Amino acid sequence: MTVPEIRVRRLNGSTPRPSGDHVLYWMTATRRLGWNYALERAVEHARALERPLLILEPLNVDYRWAADRHHLFVIDGMAEHEHALRGTPVAYHPYVEPEPRAGRGLLAVLAARACAVVTDDSPVFFTLRLLQAAARLEGCVVEAVDSCGLLPLAAAEKTYTAAYHMRRFLHKTLPPHLSEPPAADPLASAGLVDGVVPDDVAERWPRAPAALLGEDGLPEQDAMVKALADFPIDHAVGPTGRRGGHAAARARLDAFLDDGLERYGEERRDPDSGASSELSPWLHYGHISTHEVFDAVATREGWAPSRISPPHDGRRKGWWGMSASAESFVDELVTWRELGYVYNRRNPDYDRYETLPEWVLETFEKHADDPREHVYSFEEFDSAATHDELWNAAQRQLVGEGLIHNYLRMLWGKKILEWTEHPRDALDVMVELNNRYALDGRDPNSYSGIMWVLGRFDRGWPERAVYGKVRSMSSDSTRRKVRLDRYLERWGAQESFV
Repeated sequence: MTVPEIRVRRLNGSTPRPSGDHVLYWMTATRRLGWNYALERAVEHARALERPLLILEPLNVDYRWAADRHHLFVIDGMAEHEHALRGTPVAYHPYVEPEPRAGRGLLAVLAARACAVVTDDSPVFFTLRLLQAAARLEGCVVEAVDSCGLLPLAAAEKTYTAAYHMRRFLHKTLPPHLSEPPAADPLASAGLVDGVVPDDVAERWPRAPAALLGEDGLPEQDAMVKALADFPIDHAVGPTGRRGGHAAARARLDAFLDDGLERYGEERRDPDSGASSELSPWLHYGHISTHEVFDAVATREGWAPSRISPPHDGRRKGWWGMSASAESFVDELVTWRELGYVYNRRNPDYDRYETLPEWVLETFEKHADDPREHVYSFEEFDSAATHDELWNAAQRQLVGEGLIHNYLRMLWGKKILEWTEHPRDALDVMVELNNRYALDGRDPNSYSGIMWVLGRFDRGWPERAVYGKVRSMSSDSTRRKVRLDRYLERWGAQESFV
């Protein structure tokens, strides 16, 4: 096995079935053809058993917050896979469900003919439900493979309550795992047997239409929107102009390396600087790997693991042996991102108000009846109709671009906490707005940010009205700390919103 054993989790008690027709890779969360342990594991099975590899990449229609925006981002990746796998031995079946439950039975039919089933192990959104479905499959081995981050999820010893504690654990545990990255191209020279999608499967569950996949490249988004018009999803939340798929992700990464990385440490908090990576949508949908991003940064830095500098004491600066800006970026990419993934993996109720730290629940209840200067309805938040120009701009960016600049996202959440009748209401508003509009919503990182607003992963601060001991933020102080002229020019006035 070339895939580290710690990343492979057997979901049932069966063994490989040598008489099967194919090895099935059920692609659900790690939606990419490179830097993907799950695909690499499926290739291992296919080569060992001398059977074809069949990749099933489905997209259900009835997930919560299903909308043109999220559907099209995923389908962009599917179209890229369709073109990349043409002329290869790999059989690829991109299935976009046209109505709720239309895809029921597809997985079971393909699994019943499989030698082995491999799928993605991830705590993202509804993947837990999909893993439960995979565990019920019988007749052949079913494995879930973790490609989430540099640290295998199974290596985490406990739930970590702060970035400092996670960082200390990473300092002690991560280095050996850095020597076992996934293959950049697991299909290269794979020696696979030619495979096909069974005719009866293709007839009952036809592949996504050409209008969505394109003929020679990605279709225009307007044409894809028209092709989705009859699908029962939210058509009011339209595409943002950003394209999904690995090619778009890699282009964004390269642009960041060329123009943002050197300035990241000093300027990433400034919305006007353009120093943010903005990679979170592609990381969320699995279109690019943390390993690939880390490798690109390490290569740019001329870095090697020998530059790691003890002691392993949880310090934020100087441990990696990279430039200050690169270390700042890697801390976000690894420490903060994997803090959220580990938390969500170990706590399936991560999105519930009751899971906040005890001190947070106590201080919120103590201040629950504090007078609020402003209280807004969900509709007012949704339409950016508050009294605060900066908050409204952040909300307009979320609706228009599917992202909020990272620093302003914190302010966005803190003011929702201040302007709702109870922190429970604030949580509901943040989750609904973020998951409806954000391209990186419904992600462990998104929930980490929302729950950080409410005190998780943070410490107590001097007590004040409404917030209690939870950290507060103000628009006035934000205006003093960061540059906002260009940002407000685009998003601050209603007529500038696109």
